[in-house]
Amino acid sequence: MAAVSIFAPMNPDMIHDIIKKRKSYYPPQFLPKEIPREVIDELLKSANEAPTHKLTEPWRYKVITGPARKRFGEFMSEKYRAITPTPEFSIAKYEKIKTNPQKSGAVLAICMQRDPNGRIPEWEELASVAMSVQNIWIACSGYGIGAYWSSPDLIQYFGEFEKLSEGERCIGIFYMGYIGQEVPGPNKKPIEDKVVWINK
Repeated sequence: MAAVSIFAPMNPDMIHDIIKKRKSYYPPQFLPKEIPREVIDELLKSANEAPTHKLTEPWRYKVITGPARKRFGEFMSEKYRAITPTPEFSIAKYEKIKTNPQKSGAVLAICMQRDPNGRIPEWEELASVAMSVQNIWIACSGYGIGAYWSSPDLIQYFGEFEKLSEGERCIGIFYMGYIGQEVPGPNKKPIEDKVVWINK
């Protein structure tokens, strides 16, 4: 008996094109427009469909919008100033850290809630969070939104800005904003260079 797919047919080329549209866009490229809450809610629903071993569902998001973006930028930039030795301090980097949240239509703090019972390795929960972010990133394309995942050393201090639960930690900052025009992505090496076929 022939196998029957449980999935409705979809256009593979269209799906591949959507995946290819996922690329990094940076705050200076964003249009000066906030992302409505209802759009963010839909993006987060996509995030919640990520795979998760033993249903630990470790992804957590802190949504920073409105005036909180300015407050977050000021917190991060002042923390950078406080922890950076004078010879290494860069006023350009300070200003970038300060203004990036304000240039964004919304900012997500990407957090991971470790399973309190430690039932699975930490790397699996980190992988789940990363796949959750990938879901958001791909879904952003449907709204004309670009995004960028930043993982500066400063994220270890996020709990001073917003309280985290026990066993929860921030692993990245996700800047999002509407894009006026698409930009070409990086020229990645062909997949053939990264695959070994084992068929005997």
